[in-house]
Amino acid sequence: MSTHTGLPVAGYKPQSEDNVFLVNKNKQMEESILRMLDLFATDDAFDKRWLAVGRTHIEQGFMALNRAIFRPTRVSLPEDQTDG
Repeated sequence: MSTHTGLPVAGYKPQSEDNVFLVNKNKQMEESILRMLDLFATDDAFDKRWLAVGRTHIEQGFMALNRAIFRPTRVSLPEDQTDG
């Protein structure tokens, strides 16, 4: 199994092909759901406030799933460096 070098973003490490596959599948599912919500938003029969709440929760849910897969870590800050 190959490893993909991640973006140069602090806290993220290289990912396995399986992890990249899973996150890409999640992104496709999320996009399908968001497109459905976009259609709902054009219909006055739907409460726009609750559509926005649902959209936010769905986006947060997929973000949490993807973070569970990629497992980013906390980053060091300049003040963490000690002279000594």
